[in-house]
Amino acid sequence: MKTKHEWVTHLILLIFVVLMIFPIIFAISNSFKTMQESANNIMGLIPENPTLESFRYVAQRLPIKKIIANSFFIATTVTIFKIITSVLAAYGLVYFDFKGKNVIYFLMLVTMFIPFTVTMVPNYLLISKLGLADKLIGVALPQFADVAGIFLIRQSMRTIPKSLTEAAKMDNVSDFHIMKDIIFPIVLPAVVSSGIMFFINSWNEFVWPTLILKSRDHFTLPLALQMFMSAEGGTDFPIAMAVSVITMSLPIILYLFFQRYIISTYAGSGVK
Repeated sequence: MKTKHEWVTHLILLIFVVLMIFPIIFAISNSFKTMQESANNIMGLIPENPTLESFRYVAQRLPIKKIIANSFFIATTVTIFKIITSVLAAYGLVYFDFKGKNVIYFLMLVTMFIPFTVTMVPNYLLISKLGLADKLIGVALPQFADVAGIFLIRQSMRTIPKSLTEAAKMDNVSDFHIMKDIIFPIVLPAVVSSGIMFFINSWNEFVWPTLILKSRDHFTLPLALQMFMSAEGGTDFPIAMAVSVITMSLPIILYLFFQRYIISTYAGSGVK
């Protein structure tokens, strides 16, 4: 039988779950409303007369396929390079011994606490000098490494007995093949979960693409959503919610499929 403390804990967790899920249900509900119904009953979660009018408008008035492709290209490119750099850096930090290794790792962790606003202007100037402004690769390039990914994969590698790599080295196996054939399959859950988080973060990114991308043909989904949001109150709300639903669909599907990897990786990140 549950104690009073357990009931209170579960009640608090339930409140947080509701707070997290409500915006998703709210967006889905309003995406199926007409403009008039949304204005009259914006908080109603069940549309009185469900309609696909907003989704048809998005499909007809926006190059939505191109916009989705732009988002997918940036998110996929960033994810692939972040996984490569994270695995290589984590392997070097765990299995190579060199002077200043701990200092380098500490400095890398410190960069996690540097606000994006500090690096935003230097990155923008660099991308402009390279002639990559208003290009998809210009959005992706500064994001090819991620300290959080290095940390999570490094923590996973530290749980592997070093006797495995030592035995392989005694058989003259190269570090590349040790990493590829022995280490990588073991840390695959951490790599998958990190990759999903990389993809979702890049997919949802708004500020950096806003600085780099100017032409509509290069817009990502968050930028397309901003087109229907007005600070003066002229928001096409159901249409904005339709774009929101399209934007959130892929990240939610990916999370539902790979949530066990994500949870296990973060749960084990503090275990040596």
